[in-house]
Amino acid sequence: MTASVSETTKQPQRPAHKQQSRSMRRRSGVWWRHALALVALVWALFPVLFILSAALNPAGTLSASSPIPRQFSTNNFEDLFSSTTFPFWTWFRNSLVVAGLGTIFQVFIGAAAAFAFSRLRWAGRRAGLMSLLLAQMFPALLAFPALYVMFLRIGEVIPEIGLNTLWGLLLVYLGGAMGSNVWLLKGYFDTIPKEMDEAAKMDGASHARIFFTMTLRLVAPILATVGILAFVMLWGEFLLASIFLLDQDQRTLGVGLYSLNMADQNRYFGMFCAGALVASIPPVLVYLGLQKQLIGGLTSGSVK
Repeated sequence: MTASVSETTKQPQRPAHKQQSRSMRRRSGVWWRHALALVALVWALFPVLFILSAALNPAGTLSASSPIPRQFSTNNFEDLFSSTTFPFWTWFRNSLVVAGLGTIFQVFIGAAAAFAFSRLRWAGRRAGLMSLLLAQMFPALLAFPALYVMFLRIGEVIPEIGLNTLWGLLLVYLGGAMGSNVWLLKGYFDTIPKEMDEAAKMDGASHARIFFTMTLRLVAPILATVGILAFVMLWGEFLLASIFLLDQDQRTLGVGLYSLNMADQNRYFGMFCAGALVASIPPVLVYLGLQKQLIGGLTSGSVK
């Protein structure tokens, strides 16, 4: 009886050839994933490696550039930093001013507007939110001619904020991304319990005090997220800057490097690549310093 029970409970053994065929199918289903990942990696890294190679190539021209140069030299960096024709450090400073101040203003104004839309109840609140959303649906190119003429006229009255000025360009940037920033910030503000505001009001706190002393601390992750996105966008923006900034000493880094690359039939391509490498450092440092807040802010600030 015991022998019969043990025979019935004994697990059947799978044939060895079936196990081998299954493992082969599993391996055959994995190789194409590795191949696809390798292609994507090469596709992503090749432009970076080419720019790095061209920056270290002593030839310094587009026709003489190659993925692996025969010699390595820092002449392109030295020529770029010491050039009087192409004021690289002036462009770099202008980009820092525009991107830095633009990021601070966008974060503060967006946070104040999101606080008003999320925590306060006032006439026209829903209409204002929908207006911000609808404004983002139209291409920004439609506003460029009107903005150009408007700031051209403003420059005749107030030259400091007119055309061909960093402050005028900064004002344009502040209005361009306000809609998306407010919606992203409002989604995060809505996740904060309103009972905290009510408790603060019972203690005599005003809306301004609640905003500055309590709410801003609680929404720090989304503020970092908006700050990173704003800085990267403003640092690399080209189209509006090329339209508004005409003089050499007023250009930002993107517009200046473009003029350097197009000068004399790509003769300064090596200097252009050297400048592109230096220009990539600030956004990378900002992202690495705030990447944890970026991920947390995006996931928590999504609209419910």
